[in-house]
Amino acid sequence: MQKIQLQNFRSYSKKDFALDLVTVVVGENGSGKSNLLEAIYLLATGKSFRADRDNEMVAYSQEFARVSGTTDEIELTVFLNERKRFEVNGIPKRMMDFVGKFRAVLFSPQDLELVTGSPSGRRRYLDFVISQVDREYRRSLISYEKGLRQRNKLLEMIREGLGQRNQLFFWDKLLVKNGDYLTGKRREYLASFSGTYEVVYDASIISETRLKQYETEEVAAAATLVGPHRDDFVINLHGRDVSKYGSRGEQRMAVLWLKTGELHYLNSDTKPALLLDDIFSELDHKHRQEVETIVTQHTQNGGQVVMTSADEHLLPEISGKVVKLG
Repeated sequence: MQKIQLQNFRSYSKKDFALDLVTVVVGENGSGKSNLLEAIYLLATGKSFRADRDNEMVAYSQEFARVSGTTDEIELTVFLNERKRFEVNGIPKRMMDFVGKFRAVLFSPQDLELVTGSPSGRRRYLDFVISQVDREYRRSLISYEKGLRQRNKLLEMIREGLGQRNQLFFWDKLLVKNGDYLTGKRREYLASFSGTYEVVYDASIISETRLKQYETEEVAAAATLVGPHRDDFVINLHGRDVSKYGSRGEQRMAVLWLKTGELHYLNSDTKPALLLDDIFSELDHKHRQEVETIVTQHTQNGGQVVMTSADEHLLPEISGKVVKLG
């Protein structure tokens, strides 16, 4: 991304930014550093990494917002008003045809939840990453989630005496077929990681045999008790669960290790941009040096990096363009 233009976006009424191979954005808290990364991320994924609703990204008292970004080949634009609209080189596109034209991997303070948070957050992460490069995964996920809702409703009807077990046959077949695909792709993605940390995939395998095994419990709970909707994964360091035994710095580095693997997975003809939001504030000197190595390797391979910091003195020795806000 060479240039980004913001209009009525968050704290920016109108602002243009020129981006380099490495761009360091420095400013006090509240100066708009994370807003800039959010805009770049929006152009990559079509979504915000922190807004629950799209209208939260529109500046206060304004009716719309516009975010545009330019690369060597294309101009990407997202309009935010009553509904979200996408354009590529001025031509309207569906979100599914917009996402992936420019790719980015984000590390933000909230991403620590990938280590310390709930399994549902880790499942959403897997679905989000894999869906960016595998349309069949996205299709299978949508079909699985719809089938799961229908099957759970039917289980509740059976519990209340309003349905029969043979009515589950269709939904069992649908969930097993799509669940197998989801599990296989998740396993493939997580198996691609290597390095100091280790990821252990706790897959809840779905099959007709396992559904039969839990049939009594499922009716009692009115819920499907096996399948990828109950998956999880754990990140270990030296064989120990980082979420339980790792220091805060080790947990943050575990997330960055996960994001580095994501970079490799999303790699295509155009390298994904690496977005680092205030990563250095809780890292000691050793871990900051490790970040420096990751950034250097990524840029040497032709990847772009945009990072933010509230304290310029915490930044490692990385040469790049410095943008000061506030």
